[in-house]
This record gives sequence, C-alpha cells and structure tokens, in this order.
Amino acid sequence: MRAAFATLLACLLALTAAPATAGATTCTTTLTCTAADIDGMTIAQRLTFVRELAAGPAADVVPGYAPRWRNIEGVLEFFADRGLGASGTWVSFVDAGILEGVERGIALARGDSTDTYGNPGAPLWASYLTRLRDGKLSGRSVHDRAWSEAEQASTEHGVVLAEHVHGVAATPVEERFYQFSEFYRWTLRNRPMLLDLLTPPVGPGDQRQLTFLDWFTDVTNDEPAHRGSHLAYDLAEFDVPGGALDFVALFHAYAAALAADYLPA
Repeated sequence: MRAAFATLLACLLALTAAPATAGATTCTTTLTCTAADIDGMTIAQRLTFVRELAAGPAADVVPGYAPRWRNIEGVLEFFADRGLGASGTWVSFVDAGILEGVERGIALARGDSTDTYGNPGAPLWASYLTRLRDGKLSGRSVHDRAWSEAEQASTEHGVVLAEHVHGVAATPVEERFYQFSEFYRWTLRNRPMLLDLLTPPVGPGDQRQLTFLDWFTDVTNDEPAHRGSHLAYDLAEFDVPGGALDFVALFHAYAAALAADYLPA
C-alpha cells in the first residue's frame, strides 16, 4: 500500500511539474508565448489567438481599424479544412514563426517589451503598426508593402525553425504551396502606386474593393486567402478537377463581394 501511494504521489508531482502548453487566451494576455508554445496549439486555438490579438492588444496600438490579419485567419481556416498544421510538422513550425512575429511586434509597438525573441519579423510588425497608427500607411501600395515585408520576415524565420532548428523539411506539395504564398507576398510588395488612385485609403470607414487584385490582396478579409489557399494547394497537388472547383469558388466569392458593394440592398 505504501509503495502504491508513493507511486501515485510521484505521478501527481510529475504532472504538476510538466510544462503546460500555452493556450490562446493566455498568449493574448501575456504576449510572451514563443514559437514553441504556438507550435503546441491546435489550429482552432491559433485562430482564436489571431482574432484576440487583433481585437485586444493590437487595437490598443491602432484603434478603430479593421483587423490587420484576417487573411492569416483565412489560411488557418484552410489548414483546419484540410487537417494540416499539426504540432511538429513543417506547416506548424512555419506558421508558428509567423504568429510569433505578429505577437512580438504588438508587444514592441505597445511598449511592453524590447525582446524580439530572435524573430526578424517582430520589429517590422511593430513598425507597421506604429506607422499605421500615425497615418503613414494611408495608401494601399505603401500599406501592402509594409505588411508584406513584415510577414515575409516572419515566414522566413518560421522556415528556419522548421528546417534548421527542428530538421523538418517541406514535402514537395508543401514546397509548391509555399511558392504560391511567396508570389502572394511579392504581389503585395509590388502593387503599383497608380492603383491607389482607384482604391479607397486604408483606414476606418469604406473599404470597398474595386478590382479583383484589390479584393484578393485585402489583408482585412479572410475569404480570399481561405479560397485562394484551397486553390493553391490543389494546384500544388496537381489536382486539376479540384483546382477547377476551387477556381470557381474563388470567383464566386469575389462576385458576391462585388454584389454586396454595388447592388442596392
């Protein structure tokens, strides 16, 4: 009996001492979760994390603006649809690098800390938020460039975490999917300034998108990234029928957005 009690006590002590995986709400409150903590989250928890970051601490820095990371939400929604992003996978580590960069950028911009956790995206996200707050990113071209540069740095850090720190390589499909995301960020960085003459400023108020490019690259909208990720992944798998259906779904979503903007209620 004494030996059984000792064994039970040892098990309870081990459970108490074991580090718990950080939850989304805890990370939003403390802004101190690392990429390793985020890797331990489920995709559903990461969605909650991003939404709470935008609604809470990011809004402390830039009040009155639409959420800045809805397109990241769209990608996470896609991961949930396809069962991707489990802890310890290449997708998970890369995504954790992105979300860590966002979190640390908010902490820097809010003045909570000066620690980037070694994530090169963090100071770029901080600069993005403070410039947005100060009215320096009112045009779409300059806004999208700043956003893309911050996500690019965070994403590349996530790739380093996956491949060089944890030794997890992308599958051929994941690598092709990643190249689609690279093209998306390149498009954001290279948006012609002349298009800003046709597009409302980035800020509170009317956010109507006038062209497919405006709609597809709107970081405050999760639908284009959600539908576009499905299309990109099926193309990466060389799934022609699936890609065709995804293409139709993507443009149906765009048509619905146009109808909502331009047709009378």
